[in-house]
Amino acid sequence: MEQKNKKNTIPWIWGFNVYAENWNGRLAMISFLLIICVEFITNKNVLDLVKLN
Repeated sequence: MEQKNKKNTIPWIWGFNVYAENWNGRLAMISFLLIICVEFITNKNVLDLVKLN
């Protein structure tokens, strides 16, 4: 059975806080890894792929 009065373990807080910064760091690491993989697979850098170079 589910408990209907169960509180969240992490309360939602707007703005700059520890939880937002953790998510920001995780997404930055994943994005960096994806950029490296795309450059390795296509043999072009990201600026060449979006035609900015």
